[in-house]
Amino acid sequence: MGKLRVLIVDDEDDMRALMDSLITMADHGLSVAGTAADGDEALRQWREEKPDVVLLDQKMPGLTGLETAEIILRERPNQVVILFTAFLDPDVRQRAEAIGVRACVNKDDARKVVLRLRECAAA
Repeated sequence: MGKLRVLIVDDEDDMRALMDSLITMADHGLSVAGTAADGDEALRQWREEKPDVVLLDQKMPGLTGLETAEIILRERPNQVVILFTAFLDPDVRQRAEAIGVRACVNKDDARKVVLRLRECAAA
């Protein structure tokens, strides 16, 4: 099996760069398919690149991560989507689970994201 391709979506340049670096340096069967700064750009790239995993921030201008995830999962119910956010409260977790997001990871656990990406993609 080839590398799992990850689309990184976050409105913060430094967070996109950090996730890109962690995924690239870890080289645990993952590669970066692309990056996007908001939900609209994420949808455009997702449709073009067809990544294996979408890593989504929740709080972004325009579409939120959950709104973006909902559109993605409506079009492709088996798509692996991971919500990666600093605003991970019980309501966000419950809404994410209800629409089919595979996992929610707090940005405080950024170094663990590679492991979660692999686990969720393998499930």
